[in-house]
Amino acid sequence: QVQLVESGGGLVQAGGSLRLSCAASGPTFSSYAMGWFRQAPGKEREFVAGISWSGISTYYADSVKGRFTISRDDAKNTVYLQMNSLKPEDTAIYYCAAPARPLTTLRYTAPSEYGYWGQGTQVTVAS
Repeated sequence: QVQLVESGGGLVQAGGSLRLSCAASGPTFSSYAMGWFRQAPGKEREFVAGISWSGISTYYADSVKGRFTISRDDAKNTVYLQMNSLKPEDTAIYYCAAPARPLTTLRYTAPSEYGYWGQGTQVTVAS
């Protein structure tokens, strides 16, 4: 069982930055690929970023590429999402997610690939 808890959301002006954290429970965190998703009101949940269990490979949605950076600290059982140059269209609830089993090969982009989700953290970007 993996439990995920996001933090770091808030209200920021356009052009500003936020860093989201996702703290995970469980001794095998380092064996899980991780993903960040977001969901705006009235829209479907969409992929934002993913990181392999080794941390070597990262993946980004085109809409955030060059502005967001995903990273992980296995010693702290935490995955991060650094968000720079924020835009009003980045406003959403942000969720971190892990697959149902460790060492799973993911395409990263489909919510159905993930078995564990956090409760989400709200990010609001004011224009």
